[in-house]
Amino acid sequence: MYIDETIYKGRPEDVSGRDENEVRCYDFLDGLGVAYERIDHEPANNMEACRQVKSRFGLDVCKNLFLSTRNGKKLYLVVMPGEKQFRTSVVSKLIGTSRLSFGPEDRMYELLGVKPGSASILGLMFDSEKKVQLVVDKSILEDEFFGCHPCKNTSSLKISMGDMKEKVIPALDHDMLVIDIPDQRFEEE
Repeated sequence: MYIDETIYKGRPEDVSGRDENEVRCYDFLDGLGVAYERIDHEPANNMEACRQVKSRFGLDVCKNLFLSTRNGKKLYLVVMPGEKQFRTSVVSKLIGTSRLSFGPEDRMYELLGVKPGSASILGLMFDSEKKVQLVVDKSILEDEFFGCHPCKNTSSLKISMGDMKEKVIPALDHDMLVIDIPDQRFEEE
């Protein structure tokens, strides 16, 4: 996977050719006065590609899972460390809902403005009706920095956790449910 060697400060100087929702993410962050670093790369469609970004950027890019109850009435964006295993039954129990499955792609695009592989906490700015519940693993909130895509998986951002907690998450205006997903990597070794 190609990763640009340059770590940029802030938004691209030239946004022509960039996805409209990606540009709206930069506008959103800039409007909040949030400093961020950016790295550009080929599409990071899976966690293996994100690990390559991690090695260049020096931080974890989180798993962002768009999930739904079976009847589709409740939708969730679960943000968790990329290295933790996602187990539907465990997360369902922690959230206090019936068994979860991946949400429909068309609903993800309609509500978060993203396609599969580009899900991001920043997409919640498009969910004006607050139909998607934000769920965050508590270990994410303990990190010094937060890594995510700007609603397009050809760039990754590095934002201080202080700015995420004090500026970004409040501006997204979504209640945040914090859960503690067990780290089951060690149980399998």
